[in-house]
Amino acid sequence: MKASLMALALLALACPALAASEDAPRLYAEHCAACHGGDRLGAIGPALLPENLGRLKKAEAEKVIAEGRVATQMPAHGQKLSPEQIKALAEYVFTPLAAVPRWGMEEIKASRIVNVDPASLPAKPQWEADPLNLFTVVETGDHHVTILDGDSLTPLARFQSRFALHGGAKYSPDGRFVYLASRDGWITKYDLYTLQIVAEIRAGVNTRNVAVSHDGRFLMVGNMLPHTLVALDARDLSPIQVIPVVGDKGASSRVSAVYTAPPRASFIVALKDLTELWEIPYADDAGPVLNGFVHSYEKGHEEGIGPDGRFKALRITIPDYLDDFFFDATYERAMGASRDGMKGLVVDLDIKRKVAEIDLPGMPHLGSGIIFRKDGRDFMATPHLKEAVISIIDMSTWKTVKRIPTLGPGFFMRGHETSPYAWIDVSMGKDKDAIQIIDLTAMEIVKTLRPAQGRTTAHAEFDRWGKTVLISVMEAEGELIAFDAASFEIKARLPMKRPVGKYNVFNKIHYSGGTSH
Repeated sequence: MKASLMALALLALACPALAASEDAPRLYAEHCAACHGGDRLGAIGPALLPENLGRLKKAEAEKVIAEGRVATQMPAHGQKLSPEQIKALAEYVFTPLAAVPRWGMEEIKASRIVNVDPASLPAKPQWEADPLNLFTVVETGDHHVTILDGDSLTPLARFQSRFALHGGAKYSPDGRFVYLASRDGWITKYDLYTLQIVAEIRAGVNTRNVAVSHDGRFLMVGNMLPHTLVALDARDLSPIQVIPVVGDKGASSRVSAVYTAPPRASFIVALKDLTELWEIPYADDAGPVLNGFVHSYEKGHEEGIGPDGRFKALRITIPDYLDDFFFDATYERAMGASRDGMKGLVVDLDIKRKVAEIDLPGMPHLGSGIIFRKDGRDFMATPHLKEAVISIIDMSTWKTVKRIPTLGPGFFMRGHETSPYAWIDVSMGKDKDAIQIIDLTAMEIVKTLRPAQGRTTAHAEFDRWGKTVLISVMEAEGELIAFDAASFEIKARLPMKRPVGKYNVFNKIHYSGGTSH
């Protein structure tokens, strides 16, 4: 026994990296657990799981552990821990949990924070600006959100957000409230009239996004961890129901995204691990008509009901896994990108089956596509994540009618009903500083802009009038660049901390064909 212990001690001295690796759970408990939770699910700091760390590389994680993170409470540990211990901690937090963590109704209820009684809020904005031409700007450089006046291009407010917001800002139907989702599952309700956080709740451990019902009553949160959907009361973020995402054979699934289909009064759910598409009606008469049950919203809200409550999913079997979605103007048909990245599928939500395939090689990013009218017909345009091209699809035939070559693969595309142009980035390629502009009538690129040489430039967003376009320079010391949408001339530059996205109130609540929903 003594010989074995001596051998282990000698091995530790000879290989400090191995010793640190074996000691990683203790190091985590001593230096990390107080802020990030003993189970790594997060506390005052974010969850430290591979799913929550997103695109952060291990080398970058080691740097954060050693040097801390600016504008957060994350301290530097470089003076306390050896390089081997820092590397071991980084390896540890990138290790998946042995089982899907639990985050149910009890945990969700306990997390809720209410800062302001919604009934006490004033009826009108407490500032002078067009409330429908505001932008919510997400700055991930220092985890803040800026509320920007789209007319004067001046900030009305800037506040600290939860860690790693994503999935886009969503608004109440009147544009008064904005709802934000973080990768750690926190949902924030912010009042644009008084510029303050109303309430927050943690609806999951790793959240994909949140959708708002078109009548403003409900939120539906889609989670990667645990495998659930969570319905919230939009008034004060009270949890209504936790819906396990389980297929007919008992297998569970992560949620890729959840969307609102206003004409259908339903949520549409894309699943990552099941060949199913879910539709969840939320209208008061949906129960007896579609689901064979009757359950009042108010009763369910008071009882905090479970999986057999108000919301039930209509499950549509599809022939492939679909990770991304886009809808036609009627919301009768959903387009999805197949897992192999070579084609798109069209699912008719009324007859509940696949009705067409689309030729779309190169991993289309359908969630960033736009709809535009030409010759009396609707066309859809989408960038591709792995190919330098924009695909144009005739939505009456589902045929790809043109592929427009670009300087590189792109992530975002934006248009506006009043503009003949669509703006695209090519940020996934070597020309990451280029913005290209497409004439939608001619279906060809007419202008290439490089407003920030050598810097990642992406995510166009129009103002409500279609007269101004905002572009993000996605760097730590980045900026928003405002362009005249007709002349392409620069109108203003606003310094920002890595502004990854900005979302116009009017365009979002009117479901503009030129922006994401």
